[in-house]
Amino acid sequence: MKITPLYDKVLIQKIKEEKENTEIYIPETSQEKPNIGLVIETGSGRSENGQFIPLITSKGDKVIYSKFSGTEVKFEDKEYLIIRENDILAIIGE
Repeated sequence: MKITPLYDKVLIQKIKEEKENTEIYIPETSQEKPNIGLVIETGSGRSENGQFIPLITSKGDKVIYSKFSGTEVKFEDKEYLIIRENDILAIIGE
């Protein structure tokens, strides 16, 4: 079984950034949450003014997305985020 987003939605798996080993303790609740993720699946695209517009992102892209966007989903013991492609700010390239 898999999740397939509809239209202009993108399924993202959050990437947890590794924290540097420092001598200052910052509680988890005070640390900023990462907003980098891996595109797992994309919708087919959207229709605008009667014209079909495909999505720019594709499966496997590493992206930066808006902090408070989307809906969190737990599926088969994994946590995902379903967001609109418009909430993706950038694709991270190699």
